[in-house]
Amino acid sequence: MKSVLLALPLLFAAAIPAIAQDDTATEEHAAKFTIDTPIQTLMADEAARDVVLAELPGLDEHPAYGQFKAMSLKAVQPYSQGMVTDEMLANISAGLAEIH
Repeated sequence: MKSVLLALPLLFAAAIPAIAQDDTATEEHAAKFTIDTPIQTLMADEAARDVVLAELPGLDEHPAYGQFKAMSLKAVQPYSQGMVTDEMLANISAGLAEIH
């Protein structure tokens, strides 16, 4: 009986790397960028930048860019006075999901 109890921690230890590998596989299949990604991160990637600027031309040249670049598009939307619409975010989200 003692040997069975002593073996349990070894079984759990062996299972942990397998669980971690599953998490890594899930992360690899997740979208690289989303509308929750900081704007400056999106602008630093050419493909993501093209997707965002197709819907929001000149965003990276906005006078207040330095103030909101650390925020996500989703976080900026309520402060945009209607300039960033739900439709725009949906289009950007779809475009970002296609980036691998």
